[in-house]
Amino acid sequence: MDTISVQCCIAGGGPAGMMLGLLLARAGVEVLVLEKHADFLRDFRGDTIHPSTLEVMHELGLLEPLLKLPHQKAWRITGQFGDLALTIADFTYLKTLYPFIIFMPQWDFLNFLANRAAHYPTFRLRMNAEVTGLIEETGHIVGLQAATPKGPLTVRANLTVGADGRHSTVRAHAGLPGTEFGAPMDVLWFRLSRCPHDPEDPVGRFDTGRIFIMLNRGAYWQCGFVIPKGSHAQIQGRGLPSLRNSIAELVPFTADRVGELQDWEAIKLLTVQVDRLRRWYRSGVLCIGDAAHVMSPVGGVGINLAIQDAIAASNLLAAPLRENRMTIKDLDRVQLRREWPTQMTQRLQRLLQNRVIGRVLHGNDPLSPPFFLCLLARFPFLRWIPARLIGIGFRPEHVNTPNVWGDSGMG
Repeated sequence: MDTISVQCCIAGGGPAGMMLGLLLARAGVEVLVLEKHADFLRDFRGDTIHPSTLEVMHELGLLEPLLKLPHQKAWRITGQFGDLALTIADFTYLKTLYPFIIFMPQWDFLNFLANRAAHYPTFRLRMNAEVTGLIEETGHIVGLQAATPKGPLTVRANLTVGADGRHSTVRAHAGLPGTEFGAPMDVLWFRLSRCPHDPEDPVGRFDTGRIFIMLNRGAYWQCGFVIPKGSHAQIQGRGLPSLRNSIAELVPFTADRVGELQDWEAIKLLTVQVDRLRRWYRSGVLCIGDAAHVMSPVGGVGINLAIQDAIAASNLLAAPLRENRMTIKDLDRVQLRREWPTQMTQRLQRLLQNRVIGRVLHGNDPLSPPFFLCLLARFPFLRWIPARLIGIGFRPEHVNTPNVWGDSGMG
């Protein structure tokens, strides 16, 4: 059995895990990131990098090389609610260096972070390493166990971080209590080809009983067809022609390409849930990102929240970990720092889910726009509000940890 000892072991190589690993290693902490897959080439739920994250990459000196990777910029989010077409969020109103969202394949972003982190001597990444359990001694978590192609792996760590997503193994084995808030919808996730004359900005269409979202990914549209919770089998029963017709009716410029949906294998069901741990930690273990709080897809802010968690955790824990003096009080400070923006974001998401999305999906009458959309249409300067909530969030984080390697480490 292979055994490794580190100051911090991170389960999960997603945005939260890779960002935390990079920042801790940059600050001189011995860190090991375990990722259960062999690579990052998977169809992720979100590929957005928000203005607040772009500022952090700028602070790290990494933005210029990041933007050399293929990506698309979105300066605005547009939508149509019934007969009302409008700009919902205008990021150009934000007082930030980078007033736009970029869409980049998440595997490119994660590979970028991994490659940059690898320049620090205290960083290690193990792929094909699936966490199977935690190691507990006298009520204290002292590491974890993982399965690898070469056999079992034991990792002893001063801190074990669960950044392993909504189905977190760390969360389950730590026995941390949570609250489930529910959601009125699920999402059918698929691609349609994109033509040069199509719109540039993300598109949202709301009509009676139907919601359709389109994200510009350059050569194709990443599409989300929002459906009532639990209605997947019913929609499949109506057949693909019915789904194609609904898409073409909602977004007429797609009528010439909905035939690309040849079978249900090309359409993935994303089950929407919203929950939050009441306590994110116990002695020796901490959960961040989706492992601590599963976000609704409303606003596409889940990745942003996860990265903000990682930055806050590194700011508060890097010195205690490096100096081997971390206590449970330090973990409590992380939750205190990040719980309020998480709560506020989820409250807003649940409000929109229940007051807008649920009513649209279950309604039969012609749609009338909500009051706040009418205000946005009449007073364009108010569009900075949704832009701020989506692009920056309630409590943006900035890197406060040093690069202890100086010029010897890249970044």
